[in-house]
Amino acid sequence: MTQESNKANVNKQGEIHQPLQPEDVSPEQKHEIAEIMRKEHPTVNPGDRIDESKTLEEKAQQVAVDAPDITGDHIVVPTYFIVDEPDGERKALHHVKDAEEISDVIRQARMNENGEREWW
Repeated sequence: MTQESNKANVNKQGEIHQPLQPEDVSPEQKHEIAEIMRKEHPTVNPGDRIDESKTLEEKAQQVAVDAPDITGDHIVVPTYFIVDEPDGERKALHHVKDAEEISDVIRQARMNENGEREWW
């Protein structure tokens, strides 16, 4: 994925838009995953691999699942969930390795009537 495509996924307020729909997943990423599956026959989904050298923006675009499910719906699951912590720090949590921390973040975050996040 190019630096330009990463920049396109971060708006002026610094919010990162992660792929959540099939059309949001870059063609380059789809091709890369297909090639890995064809050549290597890995035991781990290529989208689940952890690469600490990636930037936060690159991690935000990595997709663990981009496939139809048994009902015929097309499912997209990001590999990392980008969270903003109360102290302003932003970090990428891996959907498997950091599942417990993701659950903690979800339990802590509440939305007020204005749609703003309040931390408990």
